[in-house]
Amino acid sequence: MEAHPYGALSLLPPIVAIALAIATRRLVGSMLVGIFVGCLLTSGFRPLIALSDFWEVHLWNTLIDPGRLRVFSFTLLMGALIGVVTRCGGMRGLIALVAPWARTRRRGQLVAWFMGLVVFFDDYANTLLLGPTLRPIADRLRISREKLAYIVDSTAAPVAGLALVSTWVAVEIEYVRSGLANVDARLEPQAFTLFVYSIPYRYYICFSLLLVPLLALSGREMGPMLRAERGRLASDKIDSRHPQVASLETGALTSSWYNAVLPIGLTVMLVIYFIYRSGLNNAPPGSSLNEVLRVADNALALQYGAAGGLALAALLARVQRLLDGPGVFEAGVAGARVVAPAILILWCASTLSALTSNKSVSGQVSVAYEHQDHRLYTGDYLKSLLTVQPVQPATGGSASSPSEAPQPLKTEARFPVQLLPTVVFLMACVVAFCTGTSWGTMGILLPIVVPMAYALVGTLGTTDVLQHPLMLASIGSVLAGAIFGDHCSPISDTTVLSAQSCSCDLLAHVSTQMPYALWVAAINILLGTLPLGFGLNVWWTLLLQTLGIMGLLITFGRKVESTGETLAWDGNPQGP
Repeated sequence: MEAHPYGALSLLPPIVAIALAIATRRLVGSMLVGIFVGCLLTSGFRPLIALSDFWEVHLWNTLIDPGRLRVFSFTLLMGALIGVVTRCGGMRGLIALVAPWARTRRRGQLVAWFMGLVVFFDDYANTLLLGPTLRPIADRLRISREKLAYIVDSTAAPVAGLALVSTWVAVEIEYVRSGLANVDARLEPQAFTLFVYSIPYRYYICFSLLLVPLLALSGREMGPMLRAERGRLASDKIDSRHPQVASLETGALTSSWYNAVLPIGLTVMLVIYFIYRSGLNNAPPGSSLNEVLRVADNALALQYGAAGGLALAALLARVQRLLDGPGVFEAGVAGARVVAPAILILWCASTLSALTSNKSVSGQVSVAYEHQDHRLYTGDYLKSLLTVQPVQPATGGSASSPSEAPQPLKTEARFPVQLLPTVVFLMACVVAFCTGTSWGTMGILLPIVVPMAYALVGTLGTTDVLQHPLMLASIGSVLAGAIFGDHCSPISDTTVLSAQSCSCDLLAHVSTQMPYALWVAAINILLGTLPLGFGLNVWWTLLLQTLGIMGLLITFGRKVESTGETLAWDGNPQGP
C-alpha cells in the first residue's frame, strides 16, 4: 500500500482555517489562509507555485464548476424571491396565518421545528425557505437568532438525510452500493434495503431532531444557548446585525398570505418536478425511482424551481399593483443582497473542501494519490487509521458461481469488532468536521466501511451478515457522523446558509449549536453504539438514549423564562 503523501499534515488547512476563524471572527479571510496553507503543502512549500495554484487550480475551478454555479444561482434567486415576497407584504401575511399556532415562545419553536420537517426534500431549500419565513416570528417572540438558526440547521440536513424522497437519498444509497460492490457485485441490489434498515441506527440524526422539541417543551437551555436566549429575552430590540433585512418590508402595502405561500409552494413543486424529470432524462428506460433519483440533476432542479417561484412572486406583485417593474427589480436586488455574503463564504468553504478531498479538478475519483499535486487526501489519511491493510475482495469481486455466497473479506482492524460502530461514528465526525462536507464524508468512508464491516461481522459466525446489527449500525454511523460534522463545522455549507438565512452571526451559531451536538453525540456513544456493539437490542438503545437526553435536560438545563413570565404574542404582525 502506497504511503500517504502528506500524513497528518493533510489536517493542517482545515485546522488553520477553523482556529483563525474562532480567533479573529473573520471567516472568509481565515478560510483563504487555510486554502493557501494547503497550496503550500501540495506545491512543496514553493510560494509562487502555491500562489498560482491558490487562484487557478482551487478558487477559480471551484467558482466555474457548473453544479456549484447553479447552487450560487439558487441562493441568489431564493434571496430575490424572499425580497419580492417580503416587499409585497406576503411574509407579514404568512406570519398572521401561522400566528394562531405560534403565540408563545414554546409554540413558536415547535412550529419552526414542524415546518422544518415539512420541507424534507432538500437541505438547501429547507434552510433558505424557513430562515426568512420564521425570522419575523422569532423576533416578535424574542427567540434569539442563535436558537432559530439551531432549529433550522437541526432539521435541514437530518430530515433530508432520513427522507426516502429527497436530494440526499439517491446519493446515500449510491455510496452504500459502492461499498457493497467492493464485497461482491451480486450484493449491490440490496443497497436500498440496507439504507432503510439502517435508519434506527442513525442515532445522531434521530436525536438531533428529537432534542429540538424537547428543548421547546421543557423551556430549558444549556451552555451558550442559555445565555443567548436569556440575553434576547431581556432585550426589547430586534437584532440589527443585518439591517438590510428590515429594509425589505419597506413599502409593504398588504399582508396577503398567498403572496408568500403560492410562490414558495410553486418553488417546492417545481424542485420536486425537475428532480424527477432530470433523473428520468438521464436514467435508462424502465429504471426504478431509486435509479431516477440517483442520476437526477439536483442543482438544476433547485435553480429552476427558485426561478419559477420568483417569476410567480413578481407576477402577483404586478397583477395586484403592489409593485411596478422597477419596484420588483429593486426588491429582488435587495433580497439577493442579503444572501450575497453567503455566496462568498460558500465559495471559500467549497474550495477548502475540494482541496482536502481525493477528487481531481475534473471531479473523477483519484487512485493511488494520482492528484497529490493539488489534493491533500485528508479523508484517505483519516480512514487509513481504521484498518491495518486495504480492504480487498477475497474472490476478486464476484463469486465463482451464482450459488456460492460471497466470502468474508480478509482484513484486520485496529480495534475489537464490538467497537466498530463507535469507531466508525467518531471517524465520520472527524472527517466531516475537517472537510465541511457530509456528502464527501459519506463518499470517503462508506466504500471502505461497508466491506470492512462485512468482513469483521463475518468472523462472528452469523448466517446473515448484511442484516446483523453491527453491519447496519456501521452504515448508520457513517451517515450520522457526516451530519454531525455538518452541524459543528464553520466551513460546512449548511451551517453557513443556516446562519445567513436567519441573520445570525456564523460563529455565534456554531458556538451555541456545537455543545448540543457534542452532548447528543456523547449520549449516542455511551448509550447507543457501545451497548449495541456488546449485544443490546437497537430499540433498547433508542429508549436508553431518549431517557439520557431527558435526564441531561432535567439535570443541567435551566429555565430561560422566570416562573410565571411566559411571553405571549397576540398574533399582530406589528409585534407583541
